[in-house]
Amino acid sequence: MQTATHLDREHCVRAVQSKDARFDGWFYTAVLTTRIYCRPSCPVVPPKPGNMTFYPSAAACQQAGFRACKRCRPDTSPGSPEWNQRADLVARAMRLIGDGVVDREGVPGLAARLGYSTRQVERQLLAELGAGPLALARAQRAQTARLLIETTALPMAEIAFAAGFSSVRAFNDTVREVYALSPSELRHRVPAGRASGDGTPGTLCLRLPFRAPLNPSNLFGHLAATAVPGVEEWLPRSPDDADGALTGAYRRTLRLPYGHGIVALAPRPDHIACRLTLGDLRDLAVAISRCRRLLDLDADPVAVDDRLRTDPLLAPLVDRAPGRRVPRTVDEAEFAVRAVLGQQVSTAAARTHAARLVTAHGKPLDDPEGGLTHLFPSPEELAAVDPETLAMPRTRRTTFTTLVGRLADGSLHLGVESDWAEARTRLLALPGFGPWTVDVIAMRALGDPDAFLPTDLGIRRAAGELGLPSTPAALTARAEAWRPWRAYAVQYLWATDSHPINFLPV
Repeated sequence: MQTATHLDREHCVRAVQSKDARFDGWFYTAVLTTRIYCRPSCPVVPPKPGNMTFYPSAAACQQAGFRACKRCRPDTSPGSPEWNQRADLVARAMRLIGDGVVDREGVPGLAARLGYSTRQVERQLLAELGAGPLALARAQRAQTARLLIETTALPMAEIAFAAGFSSVRAFNDTVREVYALSPSELRHRVPAGRASGDGTPGTLCLRLPFRAPLNPSNLFGHLAATAVPGVEEWLPRSPDDADGALTGAYRRTLRLPYGHGIVALAPRPDHIACRLTLGDLRDLAVAISRCRRLLDLDADPVAVDDRLRTDPLLAPLVDRAPGRRVPRTVDEAEFAVRAVLGQQVSTAAARTHAARLVTAHGKPLDDPEGGLTHLFPSPEELAAVDPETLAMPRTRRTTFTTLVGRLADGSLHLGVESDWAEARTRLLALPGFGPWTVDVIAMRALGDPDAFLPTDLGIRRAAGELGLPSTPAALTARAEAWRPWRAYAVQYLWATDSHPINFLPV
């Protein structure tokens, strides 16, 4: 019997009996008598401990013949924080599966991206998750199909192919097997009048769950304050706001495998309101995955904050505003380029440099709802730029052209599957890349939760004001106790400043 590797049976039983929502997505409870599987916080009366068994993934439950609970809908749990806090093979594979690589490139494509054989990848996923890459991708397709069934009026055949199924028959069989309902029965269960977009083709209104607490101030404040005109914008809250309009939201353009999209994301007390407009609905699962990653929604804030509270000088910051997340990115290469543009200049200057690149070299698109005009230019597009047209010092031009050239020719790859240590080594070898630039990219693009910025002026100033060591070496030594969550400590230290990145825009 495959059990969750990070929790023993006693802890799992205790979490289920107390309906502890913090463990939703960490593991799944399969009930032997009813043959259903649930999230730990399922509202029904908990089964007897002897009738419970535990699996580390929904796919493993489905492989073992269990159906998803109709009450707690375990497939809508936040994702396991394990995959975003680790850099080993299994975690990197899970991030790629979430990004739709198996559906687009198959298991051989997944293995090639990871640098392992298909047999090694399958063996490690089976050992830790109780399911191989095909089963994990199938579970994701089922979840995407359910989302489209319940939030759109699309014909079932269109949903089948948008969700990644190769045939309508495979779609019907999978939905029945996972949910014990046919696709039509699932749609009939949706309450009348439930929001499903605004009638715009390809537009969906969704709720993105997260583990509480979530402090949106630095998260949305950072995205809004650094937004590149044309690619990103903040829409102020309107007094007559409705989720269909979704004001009080961060909006941006998305470059996706099958086309482009536009997303609006707005913080709500118990979820993130998400409005997606996609040129191709096959990009739905990928777009959701990237939005969750952007907002760090799969984090475990209780574990993070508990560790940081062990430092008596950090504890007051955590207690004052718990649940800070690390603002990340939907495009790792884009963020690396923007990090170079932001070297030794103000936030406003960095936005100006990026906006010029976007206007001159980004792909135009139409946005009838706001001020989004372009996709951020790809490395290939930027590699063709004449360096003499770049309004920046010659040394930074060299840094910029070297980076985009390496990204364009594939000798440097930054993605969800990146090995963090290897990516750091490759970045440090580039001209103009010092520890600050590399760690900012590691923190916000690669997603390393332990990335740290001891030379950052804002961090050193905050450390001095709090009584922490302010020299990089001494602060790094003190921060050893904050591992593996030093990137979150950075957010709390930055929050002591009055910079706009620390405040939710109005």
